[in-house]
This record gives sequence, C-alpha cells and structure tokens, in this order.
Amino acid sequence: MLFRKFTAFAIVTSVLLTGCSVVEHWIYRPDINQGNYVTQDALDLLKVGQSKEQVVFIMGSPMLTSVFGDNVWYYVFRQQPQHGDVSQRSYAVYFDEMGLVKDIKASELDGSKSLEEMNKQGISDPIDKKSDDDNPDPDS
Repeated sequence: MLFRKFTAFAIVTSVLLTGCSVVEHWIYRPDINQGNYVTQDALDLLKVGQSKEQVVFIMGSPMLTSVFGDNVWYYVFRQQPQHGDVSQRSYAVYFDEMGLVKDIKASELDGSKSLEEMNKQGISDPIDKKSDDDNPDPDS
C-alpha cells in the first residue's frame, strides 16, 4: 500500500515539474511573417540595368532605403514558424547615379536567435552597446 502511494506521488510530482515543457508544443502559436515576401519568379525577373520603377513593379516597395541616399533598397523577409527557428532573407538592390540597377545581393540567416533568446543566454544586443567614446571618463 505504501509503495502504491509513493509511486502515485512520484508520477504526479514528475508530471507537475515537467508540465510546462510538455504542454508548450500543444499551445497554438501562429506563424509570424514580417517584411517583403519575395518569390523566386520576382528574383528571376530582376536584372541589372532596370529602372527604379521597374524594380518597384517587380519586387514591390522596399522595406528600407539607404540612410545616405536613395541608391540602395533593402527587401527583408523574416519568418518565425509556430515552434521552429527564425529564418530571415534579405535582398539589397544597388542603383547607380542614373537610377539603374547595378548590383543585387542576397543573404540568408537560418535559425537566428530572437532577442529574448539572446537575453536569456546573456548575449548583448549590438545596437544597444555603447562604445567607450560615448562615455567619457571624468578622471581623464
């Protein structure tokens, strides 16, 4: 009789202690898609020498433009599946002085970490990090 009570107590305790990690995959989380979804067909149509109007017609409006001028357009797409890793694709379209495409670059990040995961692991956000020049030493 004592063995049955101990076994039942052990089972209930183990279920309660591991409950959150098991139940997490049962909770519905929607896929989160952000940015410009660029298809392979659109990339195939994009060619060097096209005008900005043609690029907007093919790719849509850019998510970001260069801070120092209108010569670089950025198309960024970030996808976070329900319980999967985050993936991100970025395309940079470079224009010459006449407004024609001179180069197209692509980059992809698979399994990139969210800011929450970075904070849990103690990885600092490089944007928030200040250099030593920003904090002058009062003793010097």
